[in-house]
Amino acid sequence: MRLGGRLAGAIEVLTDIETRRRPVADALKDWGLAHRFAGSGDRAAIGNIVYDALRMRLSHAYLMNDDSPAALGYAVMFRQWDQAPETLAAELEGDHFAPAPLSEEQLSAFQTRSLDEAPLHVQGDIPDWVQPSFEEAFGESWLEEAKALSARPSLDLRVNTLKATREKTLKALDRSGVQPARIAPNGIRIPAGEGPSRLPNVTAELSFQKGWFEVQDEGSQIVAALVDPKDGDQVLDFCAGGGGKTLALAAAMHNKGQVHAYDSDRKRLAPIIERLKRAGTHNVQVHDNAKALVPMLGKIDKVLVDAPCTGTGTWRRRPDTKWRLTQRNLDERISQQQAVLADASAYVRPGGELLYVTCSVLPEENDRQVDAFCKAHPDFEIVTALDTWDRLFGASGPRPLSRNGRTLTLSPASTDTDGFFFCRMRRKA
Repeated sequence: MRLGGRLAGAIEVLTDIETRRRPVADALKDWGLAHRFAGSGDRAAIGNIVYDALRMRLSHAYLMNDDSPAALGYAVMFRQWDQAPETLAAELEGDHFAPAPLSEEQLSAFQTRSLDEAPLHVQGDIPDWVQPSFEEAFGESWLEEAKALSARPSLDLRVNTLKATREKTLKALDRSGVQPARIAPNGIRIPAGEGPSRLPNVTAELSFQKGWFEVQDEGSQIVAALVDPKDGDQVLDFCAGGGGKTLALAAAMHNKGQVHAYDSDRKRLAPIIERLKRAGTHNVQVHDNAKALVPMLGKIDKVLVDAPCTGTGTWRRRPDTKWRLTQRNLDERISQQQAVLADASAYVRPGGELLYVTCSVLPEENDRQVDAFCKAHPDFEIVTALDTWDRLFGASGPRPLSRNGRTLTLSPASTDTDGFFFCRMRRKA
């Protein structure tokens, strides 16, 4: 397919997402099934256009003075794929599969409007109602932080040290353009690329099948490392989901001690079994029934709560969720976090730790949440996490945002990772 056909395909997918309120992954999958003539490179390019359009939907629409799927698709070409309007028009001319050209009004708007005159939430490509939360979380740098959440993300991998070293894995994946992560000591990164470039399918690699690495954002690797488990610890991953952090904890403990992986949603927990086998872990027990946890009440050294959240820190990877988020969604997540923190805290032994993690950057889910928990549960207190950061990752590299060295916030702008929040709370002996 030529560029015109790819752009037209992306506009079709964007239209499907808008009219049927569908997740972007589902819309792209269905388009591919209905257009089997499109090769893998075509599908990747179409996906890139769609995701780029959704990440910067507000600013694209402002500059085009039009929020239609076609206007968004053309804006991607102009702003993110470095296609000058005249050059693009010449390339699409005569292409029967290309979309209709822009109107004079649309083209004039793009050439004359300035984003500096747009409302700040439009410049940052975030919903207007979350701007106050960003201002509270990031202060004067909130706009920079918002813009960073609209960029393409890299593909990050975590080396499974139970089976391989980072050097060995880097060598095995050399043809994929891998490089060491900047912060996580077992992290590997494949840069995002530009335009139609596609990321490699690393799960098809023999080294993946051997269990040498897992796909995991560097931020997720970092917060798992900050749990800082010791070899003989008893650890409870209370919201284990697919098991990404469970696997990281098991490796950090060198297959010693015990990691209990629990999730109330059996469907979310299902993938963990195959992943544990591939990784060669021997110190993980998987639980899908809370009754099995009763003997652990008040006995666990470290309880990790990777809480349900709005996922604002993952907007680079899931930009469609940015525009579906509502105040009601946020309120529901806050209520769920309060409940899961209260439930999980019962398993922490005196002197043990409750580790609270979200992939959100909103203070309502983060600092406000842990402050409220400690107020309601005076037997818990927040203890500094920054000293653990310095010990594990050093004090001279990229730094997280921190409230008095206690809680930590990772973000694309500060640490070049997804957005994550981390808090360590200790139960008083």
